[in-house]
Amino acid sequence: MWVRVPPPALITKSQKVAIPFGFFITVGYLLVCCTKQFGFELQYCRDYNMKTYTRIFDYSDKLLSYDTRVKIEKLALSIAISFFFIHLLIIILAFFDFVSVRSSFLLNPIAAIYTPFSFILVYEVYLLIFYIPHSITIYIGKQFEIITLIVIRRIFKDIASLDFTSDWFYSKGDLQFTYDIVTTLILLLLIFLFYKNSHAYSKAGYKVSGTKLDHNLHLFIRLKLVLARILVPTMFLLALFAFINWSSNALNAYSQKMEVFVELNNVFFDEFFTALIIVDALLLLLSLYFSDKFHVIVRNSGFVISTILLKLSFSTDGIMNNLLIIGSVLFGLSILLIHNLYDTNLESKQLQE
Repeated sequence: MWVRVPPPALITKSQKVAIPFGFFITVGYLLVCCTKQFGFELQYCRDYNMKTYTRIFDYSDKLLSYDTRVKIEKLALSIAISFFFIHLLIIILAFFDFVSVRSSFLLNPIAAIYTPFSFILVYEVYLLIFYIPHSITIYIGKQFEIITLIVIRRIFKDIASLDFTSDWFYSKGDLQFTYDIVTTLILLLLIFLFYKNSHAYSKAGYKVSGTKLDHNLHLFIRLKLVLARILVPTMFLLALFAFINWSSNALNAYSQKMEVFVELNNVFFDEFFTALIIVDALLLLLSLYFSDKFHVIVRNSGFVISTILLKLSFSTDGIMNNLLIIGSVLFGLSILLIHNLYDTNLESKQLQE
């Protein structure tokens, strides 16, 4: 008898709380800023920076500065190194039976590399938000970097449970390790090609030219900056809910003598890519105010599809997970190449005129 297995849930409990909260904050704040930009006076909207709107967004401005980026980079590296040694210390204590652990994740020294990679990923999330006002292509590239680091981090975790036998291709864990190794090499090549073919916004993609074009481009960058400001507290909220949710599940698993570090790779990043789908859609809608070119609209729409594929990869496992990740980056690269062909052809026509 065949049993119908329900599909995995795309929205977790923490997403049901955090995503609507962040969404309404985003929409509300964007409406206020857009209203100001298009000439309407509001009592609490005296200038663009919105310093009187809330202290949270003031703090977000500081977090998005270049000086803060350098400080966060050094802090992230320091924390990553510190927790790497803490993980090694736990493994040593477990080896000499000073502590009792049941997970191979806390027994294999190679798995300790997983921990610093987690903090490096947090810094990559910050860089993704930081680059939103600068370039959409770099922002998308950071998404691809994050998913690649997630795959690499998973490799270090899976090494701890490898079965070095002659039946390599019959072991699920060994096969996943092989898929991840090959996937990493392919992703590194695709990301290199993506950055090689990316460039700043072309002036050919905007509705008007001259001073008006510069004004519209500057306005679009400002609106992206507003979105980046909102993402700082929103991502913090998502991370908090994801950590609380995982801690609760881990404590329940530990009390029932079950494996605690299951689906560890999905913690936070499942919710994170759900939020990025909303961000990509907002960037697409905002770009429509400043560009009516078909290839620009298709490029931004394609980037939304690419993010959706990354999100779907967290709902699958095995080779399908790897294929969705590779397919997402390959689709994003293909969209970018097609956009560049349109852009080059349009610029050549403008030069001839």
